Amino acid sequence: MNLTDLLQALDTGQTIVGGSSLHEVMHETSQEALRISAELNGRYHEPARVRELLSELIGSPVDESVTLFPPFSTDFGKNITLGKRIFINSGCRFQDQGGIRIGDDCLIGHNTVLATLNHDLDPAKRADLHPAPIVIGRNVWIGANVTVLPGITIGDNAVVAAASVVTRDVPRDAVVVGSPARVVRTITTGERDLP
Repeated sequence: MNLTDLLQALDTGQTIVGGSSLHEVMHETSQEALRISAELNGRYHEPARVRELLSELIGSPVDESVTLFPPFSTDFGKNITLGKRIFINSGCRFQDQGGIRIGDDCLIGHNTVLATLNHDLDPAKRADLHPAPIVIGRNVWIGANVTVLPGITIGDNAVVAAASVVTRDVPRDAVVVGSPARVVRTITTGERDLP
């Protein structure tokens, strides 16, 4: 088994059984993510170097319009897709095994946690991992200290208020607040068109 096999299993939502060969590949990949994260977070880097390290971490090019303020951590790294003109503020943690896709023009606030794995509820299978992707549309603003749980889609133009816990999909143009996050209003056309 290799990383390609693991990514295929993760992207099709297969359970990764604890102690399996896929689980071992996941842990090997995590060691690389920890190494790159340590370099990224260990001292100051110019923005271009931050993007280079982020590209190495996720295994694909990062557009020059993407801005990341370290520290940043991920325990896998290889299942993140970033659009253009994204800003990721400091302290974010991405658990990306299940897949994280962030669309263009998104703002990700301080200490956001994006979690794409669940453990099995059965104590005898607790080491088994169930992946589910997080998809963040275009022009989304996620406030500070937000947690987004596995399998969530956040629609275009949505706003997730600070300290919210997102447990279900967020419709496009919605403002959600709380734990669990709930829709409190809809953004009107004029508000969406503001610069």
